[in-house]
Amino acid sequence: MLSPSTPVDIVDLEAQITAETARFNELRLSGAPLDESRKTLSELKKTLAMASKAGKENKEKKDGAAAAGADADKAKAGAPQKKKERLLLKTAKGTRDYGPAEMFCRAHIERIVRECFTTFGGACLDTPVFERKDVLTDKYGEDAKLIFDLMDQGGEQLALRYDHTVPLARYLAMNGGTVTQSKLWQIGKVYRRDQPVMSKGRMREFMQADFDITGTWDPMIPDAELLSLLCTILSKLDVGEFTIKLNHRKILDGIFEVCGVPSEKIRSISSAVDKMDKLPWSEVKKEMTEEKGLDAAIADKIGEYVKHKGTYLRFSCGPELLAQLEADTTLTANKSAKQGLSDMGILFTLLQAYNVTDKVSFDLSLARGLDYYTGIIYEAIVEASAPPGFKGADALAAPADPTTPAPAPAERGKKERKPTTVPDNDDGEKEIDESQVGVGSIAAGGRYDGLVGAFLAGAAGADPASKEGRKAMGPGGGIPCVGVSIGMDRVFALVWPRWIERGGRTKETMVFVLSAGDGLLKERVGLVSELRAAGIKTDFLAKAKPKLPAQFAAGEKDEVPFAVILGTDELAAGLVTVKQQQWEIVDGRKVKIESTDKGTQVRRAELVEWIKATETWRAWSASMW
Repeated sequence: MLSPSTPVDIVDLEAQITAETARFNELRLSGAPLDESRKTLSELKKTLAMASKAGKENKEKKDGAAAAGADADKAKAGAPQKKKERLLLKTAKGTRDYGPAEMFCRAHIERIVRECFTTFGGACLDTPVFERKDVLTDKYGEDAKLIFDLMDQGGEQLALRYDHTVPLARYLAMNGGTVTQSKLWQIGKVYRRDQPVMSKGRMREFMQADFDITGTWDPMIPDAELLSLLCTILSKLDVGEFTIKLNHRKILDGIFEVCGVPSEKIRSISSAVDKMDKLPWSEVKKEMTEEKGLDAAIADKIGEYVKHKGTYLRFSCGPELLAQLEADTTLTANKSAKQGLSDMGILFTLLQAYNVTDKVSFDLSLARGLDYYTGIIYEAIVEASAPPGFKGADALAAPADPTTPAPAPAERGKKERKPTTVPDNDDGEKEIDESQVGVGSIAAGGRYDGLVGAFLAGAAGADPASKEGRKAMGPGGGIPCVGVSIGMDRVFALVWPRWIERGGRTKETMVFVLSAGDGLLKERVGLVSELRAAGIKTDFLAKAKPKLPAQFAAGEKDEVPFAVILGTDELAAGLVTVKQQQWEIVDGRKVKIESTDKGTQVRRAELVEWIKATETWRAWSASMW
């Protein structure tokens, strides 16, 4: 432990913490014991906290002394200059760099998403990465505290965008509601001042891919279209088994109303219910009653409804649950719930036509905390979404019987708690134990029919509920919208391990041009240019007279499948030698398959056609792995 007189290099301590954190994550991923590493990490952070505090105190003392003797110091000629502080080379909290191999995998993910977006008829949109602060205000409920504010910029209060949905609604409102029926998509970074869990793709700067359908259409057709799109994308991305949980905001609001939730508490209680995928019912109920002031009897009534999900009901149970709710005369007497149940009936029929019924689950505990949702809501989850050891059924207790405890998570010796934390010395916040956190949902969305109208009313200086506001929104109340957002970083966290197992490449280079003997630089550059012009990604070693082994090593580093070798005699005869190269995974490592093949002589004029006719080229073009 640090004593007041012990000199400590803070930069070295921070470097040690970074290294130990990486070691901790490696141990966790390998399943090795974590106690020793966790203890070391905790001690290092405590030492850093003490050193930082001591450093601030010393600095204050030195600044005071320096101010008192400033004139005397200036008079001293040749006084030693203050030593420049060492620069700490690290990314900001909640952000990270991606190397070439990781970026190639991410490009593969984005390519699939873009192709699906355009296949479903979408057109691309781009909005600024920051917005006026008042544009983002009052849109995100309890999550509004996660917005990244920017300092006053030339008279404008700005903030980094939290998602793509609100900027899209602002864009539609700025166009006066003239952009009606459309399909728009956008891929870009968004920002949230949340607690990051880097290994699970939960960060402060992250990539989202959104697809939205705007305008007035027949009921539930755009909603079903988006669910089909989401199923298509997740199936192509190979994220493993996934489930899309469905609910309807009007059904949920109707349940809250018939259970007796005051209207001013509906959104906050909805936010509590939304945590049932990671907390047991006992803790959700505690939040409702103790933190948000809801009567315990009302909470128990809510529990009787939201428990209708089982261990993620498959679609076959959806119509049964719908019929059960429709038979509830108390619920159907509520106008909001009745409309939501009608919408879900139409949706189930459409999902059967889209042939995605095996991927969806009607789940009454799904709430989605954002304030702007007005209709269907959904989120896609995988096995890794929930915290380790926590299952969907763990959230269900018998709320009407207080003597029945909430079931404990399987294979856990302790009561389920929120993720444990340790002090984080960067900014005084708590750092989450990543081993106790799930990936969360990998995609989510829903219908938000009032958001564009709210912007139109706001632009007129009117409340959306007022006569002036309704006039500003127009006869349709603005532009109805429904959308889906895919968390690209969370998807990457799932795909990347599979990518490594498959031996995914880091580049798309297909041909590496080499020379045997003389450098043949002019000839190499000429052939490289011809192949690139023909659409074949090609590279070479940028040296005048490179040795052949060095050229092979450069091509093998990038796992280039075709090595085209130029020789003086072969070129005179109009020939080149092509050697195909392959790699395989051996004991978890990717190694080149050794071959005695000396290559195939191909006429230089026919090289492009020969390469594109090979099985290697066709396989690569089809899968892009």
